[in-house]
This record gives sequence, C-alpha cells and structure tokens, in this order.
Amino acid sequence: MKVILFGATGMVGQGVLRECLRDPRVENVLAIGRAGTGQHREKLREIVQADVANLSAIEGEISGYDACFFCLGVSSVGMKEEDYRRVTYDLTLSVARRLAGPGMTFVYVSGTGTDSSERGRSMWARVKGETENALLGLPFRAAYMLRPGYIQPLDGIAPKTRWVRVAHAALAPFYPILKALFPKYVTTTRQVACAMIQVAAHSVARSEDAPTRVLENDDINQVHCSG
Repeated sequence: MKVILFGATGMVGQGVLRECLRDPRVENVLAIGRAGTGQHREKLREIVQADVANLSAIEGEISGYDACFFCLGVSSVGMKEEDYRRVTYDLTLSVARRLAGPGMTFVYVSGTGTDSSERGRSMWARVKGETENALLGLPFRAAYMLRPGYIQPLDGIAPKTRWVRVAHAALAPFYPILKALFPKYVTTTRQVACAMIQVAAHSVARSEDAPTRVLENDDINQVHCSG
C-alpha cells in the first residue's frame, strides 16, 4: 500500500516512519510536514511546506494513495482551548476533508481518556472527542482512532519538546515496571506504529473495517508486530 504520513518528525511519527520503511506491505511513503526528516530512502518522498493544512498546491501529488497516518499533535499543557482546537481539530479536519474518499483509509493518533461525548470537563478530551467523531463521519473507506496512553520511545527516537524529552528519559529505566503494573495504559512508539500499519493494511486488503474503529491502549498492544 501507498501511505501519506503527517508528523513524521514528531515522536510518534518517527516511529511510524521507521516501521513503514521496514514493512514490505508499504510500497511508498509520502511525508508531508513543516520540516524534513533528514532521511534518504528509496521508498520515501517528502514535501516540506509551512502550512501543512493547505494541500491545494500539491493536489496532484497526493492522489493515488491508500492510507493516511496522521501523527500531528501538541500537548494541551498551558494552551487555551481555542488554540488547542486550532491545532487539534481544525488542522486535522482540513487535511482529512481534502483526502476523504472511498479509496482512502485514515488512521488518527488520539489519546487515552478521549471524550467521545464531547461534554466532559477536560478540555483536551472534549476537543479530541470532537475530532474523532468528525473523522468517523467522513466518507473514508475506513477511519481508525488510536488512543495510546503513555508511549515509551524506542529505537533512538526522542520527543521534540525538551521537557517531554527529559521526562521520557527519566522514566525509561522504569518502563518495564510501568508495563508490568499498568499494561493497559503503557505502550511504545514501535507498537503504536505497528498497530497503525496493521489496521490500514487490513482495510486496504479486504476493503472492510477491522473489528473496532477505536483502539484503546490495550487494543494497540494486542496487535501482533513482526520483527
């Protein structure tokens, strides 16, 4: 399958790109972002542009793809709701509406605790819930929402934000303990990437949905990863 990847330089996106390049089911990867990945691989092509939501200028270059892995996102810490919504909802839906169609599978990285009712007290959870609901209502072949909890970066991947990078480095030695104590709320960049590729490949190959369109952290961990 041929995939479009948004957010390839972020922590999750780096993991997804790595697994896409390794997985023989992925023929080509088109990474679209504000910065380049710095990688040069035969099946990777990149488009770098300041406004990733504006796909009109590259309309002819985004056709013929089977799946989109959307890994763009920001932490809501210290953000006002309107600013968080602009990045989380507006940006995502701008891209999704442009790509929506019966030949496209859309896989979105959300988060544990997302509020599908859109009425809860947590700002970030409401906005994520609204985003998920809107994506599920678009005319894709299939759309999948992944809700990981704590994600441990592997394979030399590091978060871009300094305080997040420091936090993950501090917790890294305790990851086996966290996994043992809280298996339903802990995962890795490798496992999230594997789950994204697996649900997309299922949809593309069979033209039907996987058993669930919303995968919680435990569902993500249940997906078998090869290699």
